Amino acid sequence: MKVILKENVEKLGEAGDLVDVKPGFGRNYLIPQAKAIMATEGAIRHHEKMKRDAELRAELTVEAAKELAQQLEATSVTIPVTVGEDDKIHGTVTNIQIAEALEDREILIDRRKISIDQDIKTLGEYTATIDLMGDLKPQVKVWVVKED
Repeated sequence: MKVILKENVEKLGEAGDLVDVKPGFGRNYLIPQAKAIMATEGAIRHHEKMKRDAELRAELTVEAAKELAQQLEATSVTIPVTVGEDDKIHGTVTNIQIAEALEDREILIDRRKISIDQDIKTLGEYTATIDLMGDLKPQVKVWVVKED
């Protein structure tokens, strides 16, 4: 009996796999527990179409991430801060401030994906790395300037 798994089943396969099982196991366990569906011609065609659609969506997501990475590489943000003696910052510049500065430029990035290469405690130019997906890690220039 052939079934298409709807979820991962230990020692059998992963969700989306077309597997051959004993009829009793499929009829009495997998199908009633909604862990699999019968592998009819229509179900197999539907499954193949869903797999192709998922691959296409993943490809589009990668393309969008590459475009965003190019946009981020060309972007620099300015963060005004209050300073004390010797141009030392009161506190430090955080990834939250960088995310807000990017949001002002209409680039929405989750603050948890932003990592600052070094502590920002003085005025100057720094870089922040943004972990988009996989090996896409664009860097954004961060200018820290004295607040007026």
